[in-house]
Amino acid sequence: MCDTLVALPEGTLDGNTIFGKNSDRPQNEAQLITHVPRKKYEKGEMLQCTYITIPQVLETYEILLSQPFWMWGAEMGSNEYGVAIGNEAVYTTEELRKEGPLGMDLLRLGLERSKNAKEALNIITELLDNFGQGGSNAYKSRSWYYHNSFIIADPKEAYVLETADKWWISEKVDSVRAISNSLSIRGKGDMRKDGIIDYAIKNSYCKDETQFDFAINFSESSTPNRVPLTHRAVKSTKLLEDNNGSITVDMMMEFLREHEAGLCMHGSFQSTGSQVSHLKSSDHKSIHWFTGSTKPCLSIYKPYAFPIKRQEVNDAGPYKDVDNEWFWSRHKKYVDQFKKLMNQKDKQHYINKIDALERKIYLFVEDLISNEENLDSDHLMKEFNQINQKAWQYAYNSINQ
Repeated sequence: MCDTLVALPEGTLDGNTIFGKNSDRPQNEAQLITHVPRKKYEKGEMLQCTYITIPQVLETYEILLSQPFWMWGAEMGSNEYGVAIGNEAVYTTEELRKEGPLGMDLLRLGLERSKNAKEALNIITELLDNFGQGGSNAYKSRSWYYHNSFIIADPKEAYVLETADKWWISEKVDSVRAISNSLSIRGKGDMRKDGIIDYAIKNSYCKDETQFDFAINFSESSTPNRVPLTHRAVKSTKLLEDNNGSITVDMMMEFLREHEAGLCMHGSFQSTGSQVSHLKSSDHKSIHWFTGSTKPCLSIYKPYAFPIKRQEVNDAGPYKDVDNEWFWSRHKKYVDQFKKLMNQKDKQHYINKIDALERKIYLFVEDLISNEENLDSDHLMKEFNQINQKAWQYAYNSINQ
């Protein structure tokens, strides 16, 4: 269960792409902000993903991830070139394979190997062609299988990629777009795997090419023409469309804290991590905001910028077990009190406090970036790193009082 949103330059107030995602996972599954530097490899080296081994490339790029602790892949993330990707679980007519790269492995591979959104799209679809997708998406369980959809964005453009086993279709985003946990590309899309229409006809998903409609033909359940505003995909789309042309970073953060439809999900499944990326053209700094904690409504977004030096991150997983000393674990223990021990007044006091702290950090970053032409790169990054550290100090202080 997840939601991914994007607003391209024509949809935002400042003319830069804004990407956002909530990762909805089992409530006790820690999700860490992790970092992998740029690396070079020898020809013929192999790469161990979550379940399978595939050939490694000669060089991978610097990436920042929001990563469920136990897997190699990630729910969302960005790379040094300003590519951001988020994935969604989708349920289709096609076979669920017991082994293969997870959709989250494909996401990480796309970030590690691409310099723009179109390249990431091509990399992921080529990996799908070569290795398919598969494996359980649950920690220490063989019971949760699904296919995947993605929003892949960069400072100039974005794509929706939806899959059904080895079959895939993509659509170029026009201004704003949101996806959730259902197939959404209608008709033939803009690009698709060779043979997909013939396959659909052969399997009686449609009678002929004129009737081909990916979302209808490949969805596990029927696709209604209308769904209520309380449906997450409908709500996220409405939030984007109602604000098209004026969307800002802090507005995207508030979209991801929405509770009427449950974009900010609570319960046995909840939003265990959140990301908002402000993707700027190459002559400016892209800023990536991550919670590194569960429930964005009860979290502070912390800012990151490449190169990731002296900014608070974990080494990339997989990890064998949850560490109770991780900030994610400590934050969850603290906010869990609100539903068990603390009253609404205490909860609102905490929310008011972290909102004020996050706003202060946001303004620090805005002020720094607005003056970036007067700063050399080393000076800019030194000050930015201090803001990142201050954001984390605020976050730790907020759960230690």
